[in-house]
Amino acid sequence: MPGKLAPSLFVVALLCAPVAHAAKPCEELALEIAAKLDAKGVKDYSLEIVPNELAQGETVVGSCEGGTRKITYARVKPNKPDPAPPPKN
Repeated sequence: MPGKLAPSLFVVALLCAPVAHAAKPCEELALEIAAKLDAKGVKDYSLEIVPNELAQGETVVGSCEGGTRKITYARVKPNKPDPAPPPKN
């Protein structure tokens, strides 16, 4: 009997895993995603936490708070330093 129960528990655990991940607080997940992007050398990006309906057409990199919100990724233009002012005569 115990041999038949183990595969069933394994299937239940697999099905629950995505739900547990999606319940993570958005700020915590966004920090984890940012750390991974930074570790890979990605620069000039933004992550935004938005309600599901505002994520349409965006690049979604995470789901959080029980699947009610999404984390979107966008490339941004790098900030260029202001050019030096011309010398005064």
